[in-house]
Amino acid sequence: MNSLDEAFRSLFETNMGIRSGESVLVFSDTIRPDEFPPAADRDRRERLNSTARQAAEFADRAYAGGTFVEFPATPASGAEPPRELWLATFGATTIASLEEGGLLARLLAKQASSGEIDAARRIVVAGKASVADVIIAMANNSTSHTRYRALACAAGARFASLPHFDPDMFHSSMTVDWKALAERTARLVTAVNRAEWLAVTCPNGTDMRICKQGRRAEGDDGLLTAPGSFGNLPAGEAYLAPLEGESHGVMVIEWGPTRKLDEPLSLAVEQGRVVRIEGSDPHRAKLEAKFSENANCRNIAELGIGTNDKANRPDNVLEAEKIMGTIHIALGDNSGFGGTVSAPFHEDYVFYHPTLTAILADGSEQVIIDDGRLLV
Repeated sequence: MNSLDEAFRSLFETNMGIRSGESVLVFSDTIRPDEFPPAADRDRRERLNSTARQAAEFADRAYAGGTFVEFPATPASGAEPPRELWLATFGATTIASLEEGGLLARLLAKQASSGEIDAARRIVVAGKASVADVIIAMANNSTSHTRYRALACAAGARFASLPHFDPDMFHSSMTVDWKALAERTARLVTAVNRAEWLAVTCPNGTDMRICKQGRRAEGDDGLLTAPGSFGNLPAGEAYLAPLEGESHGVMVIEWGPTRKLDEPLSLAVEQGRVVRIEGSDPHRAKLEAKFSENANCRNIAELGIGTNDKANRPDNVLEAEKIMGTIHIALGDNSGFGGTVSAPFHEDYVFYHPTLTAILADGSEQVIIDDGRLLV
């Protein structure tokens, strides 16, 4: 028996609620020739691809319905995956319909209008019989904030996103008590949803005011058993898309997606967008390149709060953002979870020992996290 078989069984049966006769699609990405990741990250990405293939093989053995697809990595998290994955997911008939009039090309470029997205949804839903019941996204770059993911869920697929996943997490943050995690996350969502503004301060100098007016926080608890469900694994966060154009303050970033920065970067935020970066870490150049490609990458896209008491790795953003008592703020796309900004980019940054204060409509305040300690 594969040493990961029990972890795979828990993934499919506990997290995804797989039922007899259901089909599974697992996909991953490969390192492009023009990528030069550090040796440790290359090793993790190669293990991730191998583990994804093993997960598909397990699904095929255990449930008689596992398919594996791989493709060269996209340019960034939030960028649409290539046509070959769309084809494997939605089927030739649906893809032919989407390609009529260039609709698929507009979706792939994230340039589709709301009317075009609605038309694509109707086409995909009409062909939903071809879509897998369970989709496990084990690509290094995230497909969470893509039209691809949203349309797959619209067709009823239960979608687990595991970007930057390290297979070692099957033995740490994926061993959490899922019922307790769900209850904790639900309490936190209730507390956050009383607020109109959220104040975030950290010892590193981060001082942000996040506008929640008209927006609802949701919970990601890892129990993706209802048709159309979507979430990260490992799970454990409450999250929301802040109201565009309002949040302001300073974000001091100490950790990137897979490493501690050589020097913190200070991002000044005005009217919901990053307007200035200070600091010399090489990650600054990456961010400024993204901002130059598309101004929407500057958007304050998400505020999240970690609730997983088994998560502890700061060097991997997928797990780091779930660490209980941390908060994370994302830049870029938020169109898939209540926001209005579309961009081929979504990147989370985790902040440690935060104090998070909910500011209610009557001006009263409730401290939700005190120096990294969850109070609800």
